[in-house]
Amino acid sequence: MRAQPQSGDLHTTSEIASQPECWRRAVEVAADPATAAALPRRGERVAVVGCGTSLFMAQAYARLREDAGHGETDAFAASEMPAGRAYDRVVALTRSGTTTEVLELLDRLRADVPTTAVVADPDTPVVALADAVVVLDFADERSVVQTRFATTAVALLRAHLGEDLGRVVADAELALAEPLPAGVAERRQFTFLGAGWTTGLAAEAALKMREASLSWAESYPAAEYRHGPIAITDDRSAVWVLGTPPDGLDRQVRATGGLWVARDRDALAELVSVHRLAVEVALGRGLRPDTPRHLTRSVILRGTG
Repeated sequence: MRAQPQSGDLHTTSEIASQPECWRRAVEVAADPATAAALPRRGERVAVVGCGTSLFMAQAYARLREDAGHGETDAFAASEMPAGRAYDRVVALTRSGTTTEVLELLDRLRADVPTTAVVADPDTPVVALADAVVVLDFADERSVVQTRFATTAVALLRAHLGEDLGRVVADAELALAEPLPAGVAERRQFTFLGAGWTTGLAAEAALKMREASLSWAESYPAAEYRHGPIAITDDRSAVWVLGTPPDGLDRQVRATGGLWVARDRDALAELVSVHRLAVEVALGRGLRPDTPRHLTRSVILRGTG
């Protein structure tokens, strides 16, 4: 009989637990003059691209950068960036540095616009294609499912925008130490809500639940949730807000029988709690979140240009 996986046996578990320390190191990297030279300058018009988890991190950063007054910033899936738009810099987020869509885009952009890659592995093809590279090798992962690299990239970019991440790191340590919300792991449907920059984090939270635990998980801007998606919510559901929820939404969710989760914690740290939830639900279903079905560490397409 096949032994059930245990949390302590997983790369994912140790990678999730290492996030506060990775974020501290990201702050140090952001303070390096070479990093500052590689990342977007105030006033530049910027596009940020990625695939999967990196796309959602790109969306979060794009909104953070605009809200901080650093300049117009768009986020695209690497496969969907429009041709012909004028940017001062394109930033690619890619853990592996081998994702086909990212490499093809950077190759297309060569000589047209300065490019920067934020990557975990410096010995990958993206290094030869990007004009500048920021390496977060200390946040690389053995698990297929991304956790610490993605959040560390956001921590780096937030620090580069001038944020003090002291409270963010402290909140992440609490997210690791405190119990998960009572009853949340027993729910069978999960909806994650965000607003502004946290909309990207909500999308990533839902992706983690789908990848690691094969759960029915969705995400929406919080104000949009009442425009249809609330219809699926019942006593099997959990609705988890990353950020500040709209007034009155908690009462509407509770009226459906859904479990409401909203805490006064930085949204990036709340994502750490969702990482823990994804592992717990996966293990409860006899799954191994290190290696989800149908997924690989990097999407490398054969026969492409």
